[in-house]
Amino acid sequence: MATLTTQTIALAGLGPTYANASAGGDKAAVGDRNFLHVKNGSASSVTVTLTATAAVRGQAVSNLTVAVPASGERMIGPLPADLFQSPTDGLCAIGYSATATVTVAALRI
Repeated sequence: MATLTTQTIALAGLGPTYANASAGGDKAAVGDRNFLHVKNGSASSVTVTLTATAAVRGQAVSNLTVAVPASGERMIGPLPADLFQSPTDGLCAIGYSATATVTVAALRI
């Protein structure tokens, strides 16, 4: 599981760097201004799963799943700490249904 480096968008612009999605999943920093940009270069849809760590009245909140269409992309976020921050490492866990030709960037506005 790789930890994605969060890239900050600036007034001067940002040419983001994308990492290959890791087969074992990735992790990213949480924050109300943090989000993911996932690109899917395959011929099939890929599901991205963000592991929820929150609970409401003792009931676990469901994980967030986002379908990234074939040859498509999705911006996913924000990544609020109260919903996604792991108590173990403080990061958001990200899983993928497939990783071939999938790239991801962790961004902050």
